[in-house]
Amino acid sequence: MKSRLKNYLSITKKEWNGMVILLIILMIVLAAPYVYQQAHKDNVIDFKDFDKDVALLNKAKGNSASEYIENDKLADTKIAKPVLFMFDPNNLPAEQWKQLGLSERQISIIKHYEAKGGHFSKKEDVQKIYGITAEDYKRIEPYINIPGKAYTSNKIAAGEVIELNSADSAKLTRIRGIGPAFADRIIQYRQRLGGFLNKEQLKEVYGIDTAKYHEINGQVSVNAARITKININDVDFEGLRKFPYLTNKQTNAIIQYKQQHGNYRNIADMKNIVILDDVILHKIEPYISFK
Repeated sequence: MKSRLKNYLSITKKEWNGMVILLIILMIVLAAPYVYQQAHKDNVIDFKDFDKDVALLNKAKGNSASEYIENDKLADTKIAKPVLFMFDPNNLPAEQWKQLGLSERQISIIKHYEAKGGHFSKKEDVQKIYGITAEDYKRIEPYINIPGKAYTSNKIAAGEVIELNSADSAKLTRIRGIGPAFADRIIQYRQRLGGFLNKEQLKEVYGIDTAKYHEINGQVSVNAARITKININDVDFEGLRKFPYLTNKQTNAIIQYKQQHGNYRNIADMKNIVILDDVILHKIEPYISFK
């Protein structure tokens, strides 16, 4: 019996070494938190620099709550019998605000607002001032008079029209619905084209769709006699390629045909160019001269 128990409880050298290593590992794991705590002590946070930064920030705020705290120290009493009169709130003297029944604190807030570039554009702006109560605004609102700047429109009068082939950029902007950008596009296209034969050609200008055309149609006219024609027998490739109704390939064909067969006498001569169909020839004929 003893022999069996002894054999059961006995361990080999290899097993003993394993137990020793396991014990060492367990000791290291248990000791690690204490070693780490001793090696990395918590730093004490110093709030002095933070407090300085906060103080500087509060000082730098132009329209901070501190201003309103200062204003609260001013007298909040109002005169017993306000004198109401028509007034413009912009740059109104403090004494007149006082006559209207505002307190020193309210007046100070208004002056702070003006000093920082504030401006009253409409009556309702007065109501938005901090410290102006609904009762105050209701009392003085009928007497607020902010002079409006007279608006003079530069747009054309009803029945007036602008001639497209002679108008400069400034005159084109007088058309209702046409601003500087559209005016520049119209002039640039007119220069490439040589002038407008009819108003419908405005729809060929970038950005002028059917809706925009109907908006401006009644405000413009066209004098077709003002168009500038292209001397087809004298123009070179660079001069002709700017013409919007011809592609580069068609332009090159026109120049090459003239060099091979001589000057064009009329539009019928140009029908010999295969890539120019009747539609294109009809479109460009008013812009071509055969000198």
